Amino acid sequence: MLILTAILALTPQEPPRATENASLAKPAGPDRDSWCSAERAARCSAAAQDGLAWLSAQQTEAGAWTGIVGHKMQNDYIELNQSISVRRQQSTGHGHLGVSAIAGMAFLAGGHLPGRGQYGDVVTKAHDYIIASTRENGLLTDSGTRMYSHAFATLFLAQIHGMTTIGSRKSALERAVHMIVDCQNGNGGWRYNPFDRATDLSVTVCQLQSLRAARNIGIHVPGETIQKAMDYVERSRVEGGHYAGLYYYKIHGRGAYDKPAQYAINAAALTALTSAGIYDDDLFEPVLSFLEREYGGISDYYGDHYFFWYGNYYAAQAFFQHGGPACREFYARLSDDLLQSQQSNGSWRNRVGPGDEFSTAVACLLLQIPRQYLPIFQR
Repeated sequence: MLILTAILALTPQEPPRATENASLAKPAGPDRDSWCSAERAARCSAAAQDGLAWLSAQQTEAGAWTGIVGHKMQNDYIELNQSISVRRQQSTGHGHLGVSAIAGMAFLAGGHLPGRGQYGDVVTKAHDYIIASTRENGLLTDSGTRMYSHAFATLFLAQIHGMTTIGSRKSALERAVHMIVDCQNGNGGWRYNPFDRATDLSVTVCQLQSLRAARNIGIHVPGETIQKAMDYVERSRVEGGHYAGLYYYKIHGRGAYDKPAQYAINAAALTALTSAGIYDDDLFEPVLSFLEREYGGISDYYGDHYFFWYGNYYAAQAFFQHGGPACREFYARLSDDLLQSQQSNGSWRNRVGPGDEFSTAVACLLLQIPRQYLPIFQR
């Protein structure tokens, strides 16, 4: 059953405009064994288990994982508030909400549920920490985290809610979803801060994915919200020239139309399309080809950089949902690099970005795609 197709459907009478000229038929993708051999899946699973063991040891008593709260600035990662540093997070019971959500999903991807499995207690603590980070207006935040982290935390709650049921989670999830809906701006997207008038494709896709996951489990998401967001994604596509078929990072405000060839942004755009149930080769081929060409550079020059981890979080999903030989080849390259770069203690380095807890959580997620436990990694 394909989990990702429902969110962007409106009604039979009003299909999303982004799909008017697109083929909605899912291409015949390979099954689990044909796109990833049993031997590779076993190696990936073993490496992920070492990573999860390291992550479990880093979880704070409050149930969080720590990390630098900041944002990308050119090739750097800028810390937003040094007064809420990683050291202070560790000493005060706070954490990085987005990193904590991704780490929690890494355990879910290994089949660990609250109170069940080797790391059941770890998942329970992570769940309780994220619920406790809910503000009155529905915003999920800690240590100054913003909309990226809110989206990842919403996605975590939606994924765990789809796998098991616990107490008051649905109320917190509904409020988090309403927060995303309420702060969508006039351009149809989202930016770093709630109710920001600016928009970029990266933050927008992050919100879309959390809305899709929530809608998949029965949480109400207005069709108008989805339609406006997909219109924005569609407008972000480069129409002609050398970069035709790729996607701009921004199409409004300062810096509009000047970044049409970013690895993470194009991977995120394909993830938005698969969330819409769109698998049109005319839309996919330019971006998949671009990702295949650019992967080597991302791996060689940014292997321990935020670019590698965030970009491949989306690229792996895009290739996996599209399927075919390209998926098998991409996952072989990615998993080989992950297996080779794992540290002796089970972690992965993140030299530029939130920190090693972030990179290790993403690596564990990617290595456990073959298990298909997490709903976003199911076809």
